[in-house]
Formats: sequence, structure tokens, C-alpha cells
Amino acid sequence: MYPNESDKSVYYDIVHTPTNHPIPAPLTPSQILASTPWETTNAVNNLGENVDLEDANVINFVGFAYFNIDGTFVMFNLDDSPKMQGDWTVSPDGKTRTIVAKNDAGETLFTRVVDITVLTKDEFTYRIYPNEADKSVYYDIVHTPTNHAMPN
Repeated sequence: MYPNESDKSVYYDIVHTPTNHPIPAPLTPSQILASTPWETTNAVNNLGENVDLEDANVINFVGFAYFNIDGTFVMFNLDDSPKMQGDWTVSPDGKTRTIVAKNDAGETLFTRVVDITVLTKDEFTYRIYPNEADKSVYYDIVHTPTNHAMPN
């Protein structure tokens, strides 16, 4: 390798040797979701149009989400006010996410299952339907990694 392509008198030899280091296994869908805090950064309707995050159809799904590898989560609104807490799972195939929201006493408030449309280290998007009986109208809730510290 030449550090300066125009001067071939200076060069570095790069030496590689065999290693027993295993190739890292790909992350499971659950590990991907738990790998970073997430922030809602967009919502898109079934027509492909961006939807304001304060729109009544999506505002309840907007905020910061912290999914712990132990299967617990906590969510906050964008103003850092508490939103919900509880338990979560992602199906082994990465196609659905389930949250079980709980109150401070650990009692279940509701369970929500959503279809995941994108789950990578760079994006987590799930789909919601205002009317479960009509799958032609939906909103995709888009999250991206954030370094936003979890509020106390």
C-alpha cells in the first residue's frame, strides 16, 4: 500500500495471518431492537406521503423507545414525559413486535402487536392500522437510532 500514490518510494506491507476468531453471528431481530435507543423520526401513510408526527393518527406512537435485552421496555414522549413501560418481544422471524404495557404495579394495561416492515441497525419501522378491519389504510411509524439519554 502506498500512502501517497504519487511517491512509490514509500510503501507499507500489510500482513495478514490466519486466526481462530469466529465470524460473528448475525444479530437476531430481538438483539437488533435492543441494540440502540430509538426515536420516532417519521410517519408515512399508505399513499407514501409523510405524515406530521402530531397528526391524530400517529401521535400516540411517537417518542423515544428503550428496549432492554431482558424483554422490558420504557417509552417517553418527545418532551421526555413518561409514555409507557412493560414487556416486549419480537417474533423469531422479525415480522412482528409485541408490547405488553404495564402500570407501576406490574398489571397489564394493554397488549399491542404490530407488523414490522423494516428492522435493521439503522431503522425500525412498524405498521399501524386505524381500523383493523381495513388493511388498505395504514401508517408506517419510522424510528431511527438516537443517542438521546433515557430520561429519569
